[in-house]
Amino acid sequence: MAEAVLNKHQSSAALLNRLRRQHADVWRLKYKTVCSSTESELSHWLQSVPWRGEQPRAVLADHQLRGQGQRGRRWESLRGGVWLSAALPWTQSSGHADMLGLTVALVLSERLEKEGLAVRIKWPNDLLIHSRKVAGLLPRLVFRGGRLRIVRIGIGMNVSNPVPDGAIALRRLLPRGRARRDVWAVEVLRALERVPRLVDHPENVRRAINNRLWARQVQDPFSGEIWNIQGVSINGALQLCQGARSTSWTRRPDVRSHNL
Repeated sequence: MAEAVLNKHQSSAALLNRLRRQHADVWRLKYKTVCSSTESELSHWLQSVPWRGEQPRAVLADHQLRGQGQRGRRWESLRGGVWLSAALPWTQSSGHADMLGLTVALVLSERLEKEGLAVRIKWPNDLLIHSRKVAGLLPRLVFRGGRLRIVRIGIGMNVSNPVPDGAIALRRLLPRGRARRDVWAVEVLRALERVPRLVDHPENVRRAINNRLWARQVQDPFSGEIWNIQGVSINGALQLCQGARSTSWTRRPDVRSHNL
């Protein structure tokens, strides 16, 4: 048992060293063998080392005890997946940040598609393969003095970890050499590096998202009504119609004020 624990620490250290070598000019990185959640670790880091508009930061973990999903749901985060929370500096107008989660979903989809996988984006922030969840996103906006200073993105991606019903891991879809946590930790960071460039072109993002939507219809969880999906709007809302009726669903990123 002691040897197994040691090997886990060694593999984590090796991954962190690799990430730092490849991304030292872009990211400040921390790695945890186990933590409550990478979201809380990132919050502590931003509190203890105030943000000065420097490099983006990311916290990665082997295992989360209380991984955070949408609407406070728990994300099962066993060893073998990519569990990451990132903070990116923000200089664009806050209007474009409405598309933050969908923009991240797009760049991750494009990375997966390079492996020959057919990815669908389930509005607002999930990635599906064969109608099963492979990744989820948690976008957050951090304001100071009324000005958007940081965008935060929590990402969970199933790679070689056990998954619950309704989910799928990349180890079921890719050759063993490509279905590795270290490979996809690198891929996720590379994808996030594209986000600040894309969010200034929301129309391009909107079109790309519409080409990857997961379904043609959706059921209202409250009324049970079935609506036809027309696509997403420029602010990330899901546009729906039912005969002559139309409506839209909006799920904006969580907004927080912060003393940074």
